[in-house]
Amino acid sequence: MNGILNILKPTGMTSHDVVSRIRRIANMKKVGHTGTLDPNAAGVLPICLGKATKIAELILNKEKTYIAELTLGIQTDTYDSFGQIVEKKDSDYISKEEIYKVFKKFEGEITQTPPIYSAIKVNGKRLYELARNGQTDVEIKSRKVLVKDIKIKNIDNQKVLFEATVSKGTYIRSLCKDIGDELGVGAYMSFLLRTKSGNFDIENAYTLEEIEQASKDFKLQEYIIGIDYPLVDYKEIALKKSAFKAFSNGNTIYQKGLIINQQYQDEELVKVYIDDEFCAIGKIKIQDNNILLKSHKLFI
Repeated sequence: MNGILNILKPTGMTSHDVVSRIRRIANMKKVGHTGTLDPNAAGVLPICLGKATKIAELILNKEKTYIAELTLGIQTDTYDSFGQIVEKKDSDYISKEEIYKVFKKFEGEITQTPPIYSAIKVNGKRLYELARNGQTDVEIKSRKVLVKDIKIKNIDNQKVLFEATVSKGTYIRSLCKDIGDELGVGAYMSFLLRTKSGNFDIENAYTLEEIEQASKDFKLQEYIIGIDYPLVDYKEIALKKSAFKAFSNGNTIYQKGLIINQQYQDEELVKVYIDDEFCAIGKIKIQDNNILLKSHKLFI
């Protein structure tokens, strides 16, 4: 089986746990996830099967959308509700107007420091492993991330429910903490649900139980999405049958071996089809106004 399963990850499971479960259900070893989702968070987690694992990194690089809740006045060592409380402050005086004003400051490109309890590696060790061993004085490099959109959905007492669309590598836990720090009272993330990962949406995600039942009913293939599904931003190009063998052997294909119906840019990555079947990601080369094609990732 080759393709992608849009899984609705439950709370209490790591992304690796989900991969292990899918390996058992699908009875195959070549399975991978497309970006870690906190064990205590739920939501969209695309899982790649077989040859689709080659495309996992491209899905990982896509923007993500979350529904999250932050609770004001409390800070924890993990920046979420599962850590130890390290500080409490009165936040009753914070007005809704002030909350909206501060949230607006965190829209756009921001500098963010990942939590100490995270899967980032420092000197070959996961940060959460170091933290659990008492090494909390590790220097964590800050990074530039993009908060494309952030909207408050509800404010109830000291809890703020919001939706955020962010770039790869953005930690919503850190975002909650930084907003709390900006308000001067601290905050932690009390809820997190990932609703989108690239063009994978929670509305068409399946639970592990649904996938397991589909496998028992010999209908698992019906739940698998094509490898080219995440490549919505890529243009298409088709190979003539006569050029397929040379292309699959890594040779550059000249214009006479291609079926062209779009304009392309030099070095542009494209989806490659043969008889309407997706077979590769290719790279366009423009030479003397002629279009050439070289394989970039093969899925055959």
